Amino acid sequence: MFNISIIGLGYVGLPLAIELSRYFKVIGFDLNKNRIKKLKYGIDSNNDVKFKKNHNLNIFFTSNLKDLKKSDTYIITVPTPILKNNNPDLYFLKKAFIDVSNLISKGNLIILESTVYPGLTEKLANLYFSKRKGLKINHDFYLGYSPERINPGDNEKKIKDIKKIIASSDKSSLKKMNIIYSKIIKAGLFKAKNIKIAESAKVIENAQRDINIAFVNELYKIFDNLDIDINDVLEAASTKWNFLNFKPGLVGGHCIGVDPFYLTYLSKQKGYDPKVILSGRKVNDSMHNFIINSSIKKFKSCDLNPKKMKVLLLGFSFKENCSDIRNSKIFNLYSNLKEKINKLDVYDPYVDKNEVLKTYNLKIINTLKKNYYDAIYILLSHKKFKNMGYKKIRSFGKKKCVVYDLKNVFLKGNYSY
Repeated sequence: MFNISIIGLGYVGLPLAIELSRYFKVIGFDLNKNRIKKLKYGIDSNNDVKFKKNHNLNIFFTSNLKDLKKSDTYIITVPTPILKNNNPDLYFLKKAFIDVSNLISKGNLIILESTVYPGLTEKLANLYFSKRKGLKINHDFYLGYSPERINPGDNEKKIKDIKKIIASSDKSSLKKMNIIYSKIIKAGLFKAKNIKIAESAKVIENAQRDINIAFVNELYKIFDNLDIDINDVLEAASTKWNFLNFKPGLVGGHCIGVDPFYLTYLSKQKGYDPKVILSGRKVNDSMHNFIINSSIKKFKSCDLNPKKMKVLLLGFSFKENCSDIRNSKIFNLYSNLKEKINKLDVYDPYVDKNEVLKTYNLKIINTLKKNYYDAIYILLSHKKFKNMGYKKIRSFGKKKCVVYDLKNVFLKGNYSY
């Protein structure tokens, strides 16, 4: 029986801790004392895990590192964001490795689930375990990597339903990883040849998706200038069996909008300047400006003066049906549109309003007024928006109101007036 400590109880760590606690003794650690306090009361402020009385969880939540001392397995699930210059921000990762280096004893297994560039897991282990503590890999400690594939807001595919990659520093520790993860992953495990391959697989998963969305976003811009509805084009093209039907949109969040930069950072260091990956990032990062320019033209064609308009943005999280606001590209749209509009409100029933205020200095409104707005942007296909229905959403607008539907939640085309 393993004693497992999960370090970092966010969108990845908490669901993992809950599932593992059904089979092992688990300690869930997070530096955020307020989060730990809420979790002890069965409250997940991310609204990702619903605690039930009959869970019978064998889990202890703590923000005290000393409580992790008796663990034999440490799983690190901390964020790996980027800096303003798009280089990797390794602060949380380095801190986690330093903390673990002060805890581990002979024979312990350390597994990283955070997204990193190839070679970083072993580099950090060598730096903080071997050089700092004099510990020898595969003798004093063992190292593993198993990239997370959590999809926040997805009620169809949970941890158990998604095939998981595992890789380790030797065969014996790979067997341990197999025992641990096979208990909770019903979709099966894939044993990568080594840790670098597992790291590489994870980082290209999201880079590939980013590029595909960038292609469709570029098509969006082309067809908009040609006065052709891209949704009609995609519908027609999708009749071919091997056409990949991606949709245009704002690409943010902690994965797709971030992970490609981890790979390009390492590539540049090794002497190759990536073209396609960075080009895709550039297209996606410019999407909010295109939406603004396109809609401003629409307003003017409808004899609306932006400087006199009241506008509503529906949605703020980085994707539908989740509360995660990290790297929300809707904020980019908001901050740029605000300069052109008289009054701009944002409404999202999924997000933590205090967290949005703290992170972005933006107030999310609590209630919606009828017959109030000159334009409404439907930016996310939240279930609550769908349940609200187009008629009710349209009622928040004046008699003459432009509705922009980015995700085609209600409109087949993007605009209605």
